[in-house]
Amino acid sequence: MAGMETATLRDRLIDGLDRFASATRADVRRSVASRGLNPAQDAILRLLLARPAGLRVRVLAGHLGVRQPTVTDSVIALERKGLVRRQADPADARAAIVKVTPDAVAQPAAGVPSLAAAALAELSEAEQTGLLKTLIKLIRSLQLRQAIPPQRMCVTCKYFRPNAHPEGMEHCAFVDAPFGDRALRLDCAEHEQAEAPEMARNWNAFVMTPRPRQEIRP
Repeated sequence: MAGMETATLRDRLIDGLDRFASATRADVRRSVASRGLNPAQDAILRLLLARPAGLRVRVLAGHLGVRQPTVTDSVIALERKGLVRRQADPADARAAIVKVTPDAVAQPAAGVPSLAAAALAELSEAEQTGLLKTLIKLIRSLQLRQAIPPQRMCVTCKYFRPNAHPEGMEHCAFVDAPFGDRALRLDCAEHEQAEAPEMARNWNAFVMTPRPRQEIRP
């Protein structure tokens, strides 16, 4: 019809995701400023806090999608603040592993309210769970296209057992316990990559098996 916008549904989705990402980035800027950091330093700390064994600078750069010299500058700044340390990589004496210090682990969370989190809280539990599953699908698609580094998600883990229980719940073989979709992780410290055939089977079972309707709480 004349006068109607020509943007496709995907265009509108990308625009909406970008707007939400802008809000989350603003949240991060406010939060890190209250702790004397910048967003790049905060991103490195969050990655390392989830990986106590540490990461090489090259791997950090890959996760953040930036050049190694940029990461090196941030690591040096974090070292000066006493939040990270570099040590020789046992597997390669020419390389260094970056790890968080006890001061970084003990650092209190910033008391800056997250506007993005407040917006998400307005969604019902069922809506939040559905959004989490949608994000997992998007992240996996980007990962397969090598647009982002491998992520430590439940759905790519060798311990993941989709639809292993009559209620449609998943099962984690690492802790030998069932869990619901709302507990699916995007980054799990115990993650071990499944072999490609097993990963494909698990993914197909995860996305194709009908799920029981969830009661939406008032």
